[in-house]
Amino acid sequence: MNEPVLYLVGTPIGNLGDLSPRCKEILETVDFIAAEDTRNTLKLLNHFGIKKPMISYFEHNKRERGMEILSRIREGKTCALVTDAGMPGISDPGEDLVQLLYEEGYTVSVVPGPCALIAALVLSGLPTGRFSFQGFLSTTKKNRREHLEGIRYAKETLIFYEAPQKLRGTLQDLLELMGDRRIALCRELTKLHETVQRGSISEMIAFYEENDPRGEYVLVLEGAKEEAPQEVFWEKLSPAAHVDYYVQTGMSKKEAIKAVATDRNVPKNEIYNEVMKK
Repeated sequence: MNEPVLYLVGTPIGNLGDLSPRCKEILETVDFIAAEDTRNTLKLLNHFGIKKPMISYFEHNKRERGMEILSRIREGKTCALVTDAGMPGISDPGEDLVQLLYEEGYTVSVVPGPCALIAALVLSGLPTGRFSFQGFLSTTKKNRREHLEGIRYAKETLIFYEAPQKLRGTLQDLLELMGDRRIALCRELTKLHETVQRGSISEMIAFYEENDPRGEYVLVLEGAKEEAPQEVFWEKLSPAAHVDYYVQTGMSKKEAIKAVATDRNVPKNEIYNEVMKK
């Protein structure tokens, strides 16, 4: 196997003591570091006495900078990719850079480190056997609700990242669309003011009516207990098209109208009148 040219390096999510010796070694030995925010990474490097050239790599410059990183790697350089906190590729564009290098035939390696979603999951007290990471919900109410409606009946534990200014609105949407489930709100993980609040969504809403949200949150939500409603084949058919379906199976029109009325739990005349309009 070829030597790696890109290392995905997990960095502390709060407590700098969580940087592993291997992470430190890789940061010291690569030729340059690609960082989500070079100012934040500089603080980390200064703390450990590491001096290394850096290039910024984030969502809004990923195409241009991805090609620049690739160009340096083609020259024989090695790179460490870091995010502001945690594992690169989780809620940042690291996955794009990994894909680009794989397409070019290069080797990528991971240097595991802290990850807020895993830390929150194991602290939550909710089932950890099956879970789904949903990232940040949209700031647009319509898109946020569509996202939640799409996962309403997911059985696995659900994990979200959320900013303090959006927390109240998100909790209200969760209550309305997902029901009053158990939830854990994990705040400022590994930092001085780390807190984990456990309870129902309605209890969290009541708490934050009296208290301002502060810091970054990971929300760990209990999976659905109820089954998704069964879809029926005729749900998107007009009454007339529904009748036509049954006629095509060999029923008479009269039998089809009766079957459609039964399916839809409406009087036969209602279906008859709809069919006559056709």
